[in-house]
Amino acid sequence: MTHTDLIIVGGGPIGIACALEAKKKGIDYLIIEKGTITNSLYNYPLTMQFFSSSEKLEIDGIPFISNETKPKRNEALEYYRRIVTYNDLKIKLFEKVDTINKRKDIFYIETNKNSYTSSYIIIATGFYDIPNTIDVPGEDLSKVFHYYKDPYFFAKQKLAIIGASNSAVDAALECYRKGADVTMLIRGSEIGKRVKYWVKPDIENRIKEGNIKVYYNAVVKKILPETMNFQTPEGELSIPNDYVLALTGYKPNFEFLQRTGIQLSKDKKLHPQYIEETMETNIKNLYLAGVICGGMDTHLWFIENSKIHAKRILKSISEKHLN
Repeated sequence: MTHTDLIIVGGGPIGIACALEAKKKGIDYLIIEKGTITNSLYNYPLTMQFFSSSEKLEIDGIPFISNETKPKRNEALEYYRRIVTYNDLKIKLFEKVDTINKRKDIFYIETNKNSYTSSYIIIATGFYDIPNTIDVPGEDLSKVFHYYKDPYFFAKQKLAIIGASNSAVDAALECYRKGADVTMLIRGSEIGKRVKYWVKPDIENRIKEGNIKVYYNAVVKKILPETMNFQTPEGELSIPNDYVLALTGYKPNFEFLQRTGIQLSKDKKLHPQYIEETMETNIKNLYLAGVICGGMDTHLWFIENSKIHAKRILKSISEKHLN
């Protein structure tokens, strides 16, 4: 069983930022990542463009040069990969942390490949791995997807997109332009308020001209092999349908947090308990970093405003470590 002073669970941008800070402080560390480097970004749509500018996505003052002000997915992947490679960061890839248990002052970590012990833990696992399901009959059909990658697959198909956020709007526009017959089903009365400002006029105009159909205040009731049923203010409707993109958001792995012993708020937000100044949870020497800190409010934290977590956490750890 290998002992490491600090284990960082999650190899996304914030986990990488924590590793860089640990290296500067002289603290022995290891990142354990269940997929590839920045696995969540890797699974984003192929042509995804960030809301943030490249300079706001920078970590540790390392310049991020992109072709446009707001970088694309492939540019971000290369930026973070180069940081990991150039700094020779210690990272285990395609290794999933199953359990974290604490006995006295030592954490015992079991993965699908190895066993470890550590004195400190940082959980920076993000939120992109578990979709918010709509929990209706037929959601498990093979024609239903909770992740969107590439519009080409949906060319010449009748495609229903459930959702009104950036991911749903981007998918609707891209698939329409590849020849899909796109219908959006939106639970509210309008396109999401946080949709990227340069994209919002595009989707609104495509809807206005009728090239993308939309049903507002629509609640999906059932998905069938060739159709889908949904409730509207005018009554229940059914439309023919080849594929469904249920892009209704994602959530952190709350079950993993609870098994680890981290307390969550009692309301629907499920905010994990931590001290803002240090990011330390109710479990001594166990810290949270990144978007996972927001619970179900996944819009509260993102790369540009949570990279500060790395400095807060490593300041706390280094002060304890030196003592």
